[in-house]
Amino acid sequence: QVQLVESGGGSVQAGGSLRLSCVASERTFNNYISAWFRQSPGKEREFVAAIGWNNINTYYADSVKGRFTISRDNARMTVYLQMNSLKSDDTAVYYCAAKSGGTVSRDYNYWGQGTQVTVSS
Repeated sequence: QVQLVESGGGSVQAGGSLRLSCVASERTFNNYISAWFRQSPGKEREFVAAIGWNNINTYYADSVKGRFTISRDNARMTVYLQMNSLKSDDTAVYYCAAKSGGTVSRDYNYWGQGTQVTVSS
């Protein structure tokens, strides 16, 4: 059972940057697709970005393309989300997720507890 722990959330002004981190508890994580999702009040959880196990293939929601970058360091069993040019619409709880395969935007097996990101205008 892989456990995921996010960190790096906080409050920032619009136009600012934050970097989220997600550390896994087991090395099997290195073979998994990893992703970030977010959920804001009154909305469903939505896909943000995903990265393949080999740190080559990346996928982004249209709303964050060009502003967010997902990466991973398998030696540290960690996936990152660099968020630049933040907007108030990016305010949400951000969740890390992982799974062994399949469609990158849904059906993840493992989830972190979430970290709050608040962007003020």
